[in-house]
Amino acid sequence: MIYLDNAATTLQKPPCVKEAVVRAMDTFGNASRGAHAPALDALRMLMEARIALASLFGVDDPMRVVFAPNATVALNIAISGIRGHIVTTAAEHNSVLRPIYKRGNYTIVPCDSLGCVSTEAISSAIRPDTGAVVLTHASNVTGNVFDIQSVGELCAERGLDFIVDASQSAGLLPIEMKNISALCFTGHKSLFGPQGTGGLCLGPNYRPESLYVGGSGHHSFDSKHPGELPDALEAGTQNAHGIAGLLAGVQYIQSTGLSTIHNQADTWARLFAHSLADIPGVTLYGDLAAPLRTPIVSLNIQGYDSAQVAALLFEKYGIAVRAGAHCAPLMHDGLKLSGSVRFSFSHFNTREETLFVADAVCALAASR
Repeated sequence: MIYLDNAATTLQKPPCVKEAVVRAMDTFGNASRGAHAPALDALRMLMEARIALASLFGVDDPMRVVFAPNATVALNIAISGIRGHIVTTAAEHNSVLRPIYKRGNYTIVPCDSLGCVSTEAISSAIRPDTGAVVLTHASNVTGNVFDIQSVGELCAERGLDFIVDASQSAGLLPIEMKNISALCFTGHKSLFGPQGTGGLCLGPNYRPESLYVGGSGHHSFDSKHPGELPDALEAGTQNAHGIAGLLAGVQYIQSTGLSTIHNQADTWARLFAHSLADIPGVTLYGDLAAPLRTPIVSLNIQGYDSAQVAALLFEKYGIAVRAGAHCAPLMHDGLKLSGSVRFSFSHFNTREETLFVADAVCALAASR
């Protein structure tokens, strides 16, 4: 099988990730729930993971790295802290859109024909009552990367909070927390961690309320949940086994090099797109000429529904991709699509695999 669904979850993990999870399952107790070695080992690992993630994302205080089961929960927590009108974009995943729809009082900035959104367009949508901008760092449909640095500077100038969805960029692109109020990430994609891991990093002046309260391992006689971070936003037993794998994934990224990992995957995605650029019946989406992208190529083949393409690629060629709207309905509405076929590459893929997949797409296009 050739796996090209890394934007959904990375299947090919570094061996150290599995080893860390197995080791944790054999040795960890419940962090903060005992003074014995298994509980303390789990607690030390959680702190080590916070430090590693703080280093990766440029967070000054590792205690402001809060764990959550995934980016969806992290985004719900972060968005719950917004006061006032929200500016967001049509490039967003439903993990951003649905919490904003539920909250109300928002403006959605449309994308252009390539699926891009400019800082100027975001600036124009800001109103006197705007409290925050919520923006994805990279589209999970097109691979387009948005300029979070300039939007962060805009928010700082206007006194707005800035929440970034880094689900598609964490582990691939450099990220610095400067001018970011909350950075939300998931562990199971390009951070190479297990599913069920993720979290948010908080800037010094942003403090949302927890969506849930309960056991924390200390202050047990208090009627209120502890107010200090990270405990204030973490309740109940942590997924220490999964976070051990996430830590191993981050350490792998740090030792291999962020640029090395991104450049290899980007090479395969650009080779794939270039191989299909002039094929009759194949339509590619996104700003494929942009100097900075995530390794995603989405397309459609004339005469086929996107689900048909994905099914045929797996049944005939053993190629795993994603079809449909990818939980990003407004991007598809803007591109006038009901769905698309997404090929998302990892640095674990190869040139031979990339060319084989391009040939398979060409064969399907020719068959119509």
